[in-house]
Amino acid sequence: MQHLKRLGSLVAVSLACGCGKGGGETPPAAAAAPVPVKVAVVLRKDVPEITESIGQTRGAVEVEVRARVEGFIDRVLFEEGRAVKKGEVLYEIDPKPFVAAVNRAKGVSASAAADLARARQDVARYKPLVEQNAISREEYETSVSLEQAAVAKLDASKASVESAEIDLGYTKVTAPIDGLASKTEVKAGALVGRGQNTLLTTLSTNDPIHCRFTLSERDYLSLARRLKDGADRRPEFEMVLSDGSVHPHKGTFVFIERLIDPTTGTILVEVAFPNPEKIVRPGQFARVRFPIAIRKDAILVPQRAVSELQATYSVGVVMPDNKVEMRAVRMGPRVGGMWVVVSGLKTGDRVIVEGLQKVRNGSVVAPTQIELDENGAEVKPPAAGEVK
Repeated sequence: MQHLKRLGSLVAVSLACGCGKGGGETPPAAAAAPVPVKVAVVLRKDVPEITESIGQTRGAVEVEVRARVEGFIDRVLFEEGRAVKKGEVLYEIDPKPFVAAVNRAKGVSASAAADLARARQDVARYKPLVEQNAISREEYETSVSLEQAAVAKLDASKASVESAEIDLGYTKVTAPIDGLASKTEVKAGALVGRGQNTLLTTLSTNDPIHCRFTLSERDYLSLARRLKDGADRRPEFEMVLSDGSVHPHKGTFVFIERLIDPTTGTILVEVAFPNPEKIVRPGQFARVRFPIAIRKDAILVPQRAVSELQATYSVGVVMPDNKVEMRAVRMGPRVGGMWVVVSGLKTGDRVIVEGLQKVRNGSVVAPTQIELDENGAEVKPPAAGEVK
């Protein structure tokens, strides 16, 4: 009896399973839920076109300090790499030969002065005698000529004294400007000034600090037109140092070289940057960037909204039916956190700024529209009770 009941149960289960497989259709799969994304309307505004060049810094004033007389260095009196003041003694050259030269010149000058005094006495004595015909006129004129020669000899000796004193003064080599001293090129005991003006050290001012760089002919033309338009349209220069930090002070134009280098097609430009902290020193490499033109009514999107694959760019545009259209775009320059779109987008387009990696062409999304600031960051709504 129990066996019959168990057999009936199995038959019933088999019939039920058979009915489920053959007697009905599989219910359709549930539709995929829309992907949540954040979207923003493209920005449209005038933006500067920025160019960038590699340059090298230099002092606003750079002076080579050289030996002006021959001699042996007695002492080096400054600390290398430190600031010095104008008139500060940097080197002393052995002065003893120059002191002797001054004394010798003074002796010659004293002798010339005595000769002149004697010649004048002769002229004074001969003058009444020649008027009385006591001596010949020739003898008198000779005394006058000797007086004139004595005057010239005294003048020459005085000039020799002055020259010797100047050379003696050159034995103390002083700083011609306030500035930063380089390393010394000579040490105590070195012979300098023999046959040439030996370079001793170099001084430079580093506030302001200057930076020289080259521009292509095309960029030069854009810069020259801006400069010609007036001071109110002069570009502000920005200097990026080798560690990626931006110098905190904007630069101003100094000069443009008179000619374009025909071998490179570039022209030299120099810009001055305030450097009160004196961190930037001559000889550093830096990138100088500045606006050369204004791009009118440009379309901008955040950089995170752009997808790049093998040098091709695309953005996800959310259409009115909330479907995604992956649209190829051509990109222009970056402006802060934004990227200029040259072609592929139009005013009013909504682009995906968050969740782009989760969608593809034709995906249905649940967009949340956000507002962007000028740098492409999301503008957070004010908290409850907070005054905006």
